[in-house]
Amino acid sequence: MSWLQLTLEAIEHSTEQLEDALLEAGACAVTLQDAADDPVLEPAPGETPLWARTRVTGLFDAGTDIEIVKRQVCLALGCSALPEACIDALEERDWVRAWMDNFHPMRFGSRLWVVPSCRTPPEPDAVNLFLDPGLAFGTGTHPTTALCLEWLGDAEVNGRSVIDYGCGSGILAIAALKLGAARAHGVDIDPQALLATRENAAANAVDQSLQVGAPETLPAKPADIVLANILAGPLLMLAPRLAALCAPGGHLVLAGLLERHADELEAAYAQWFELQPRAEREGWVRLHGIRRSA
Repeated sequence: MSWLQLTLEAIEHSTEQLEDALLEAGACAVTLQDAADDPVLEPAPGETPLWARTRVTGLFDAGTDIEIVKRQVCLALGCSALPEACIDALEERDWVRAWMDNFHPMRFGSRLWVVPSCRTPPEPDAVNLFLDPGLAFGTGTHPTTALCLEWLGDAEVNGRSVIDYGCGSGILAIAALKLGAARAHGVDIDPQALLATRENAAANAVDQSLQVGAPETLPAKPADIVLANILAGPLLMLAPRLAALCAPGGHLVLAGLLERHADELEAAYAQWFELQPRAEREGWVRLHGIRRSA
């Protein structure tokens, strides 16, 4: 099955007006895209900003009379002619399969690989974590996840306890367990993330060593390693909480923050941790600290 896409740019009308008009004209789905290569990398807490220039695209069945759609959109917008529009044909694809075809095994550190389940591990005797894209964020392709996996791949985690705070797909907690951690806790406020973490843990045969739940389910005893790959705002607010979760002499690894936020985060955590040199990739930063005894 193929589709037609009608794309409009939000110039004279708001994105909401264009979205409503396309839906009223029978669009099966509507998507918003950046029209000016102006990414929104990290919104402030509670904000859901759009780009300065936004494209709004409606998806229609290939048999749709697009001229009728254009007239219906004009009527909904109260204008005599459509704003600048683009019409494209879109062939049906298995988008997950297409993504998987370009998802290859990736090495992190000296001994850890993340491998799609449909691929053969390049090093069968290495530590291989099997993971496919799914409900929650985290496959190792994003710089923040990669920075954390690289730290784990070279760290001494054997026999340690680990907390993955904001676990997403569970990739960090699962990697720690496959590298020899004694136990791990994956916590998140998103039920889909918790589901994905449980499923991925089972697929990697570490589900018996991984406790998954909301943040309030964490035990009182601090962990040897605390990983938090979230955003700068939450990391700042959670500083006392994450410090309390890390045992004296333990390691704290923070990621998900942009370079411009690193100084503020280091200042917030310096009262509890001996901070190590930063690691950076594509504008993203990983912070690593060792918990002071007092």
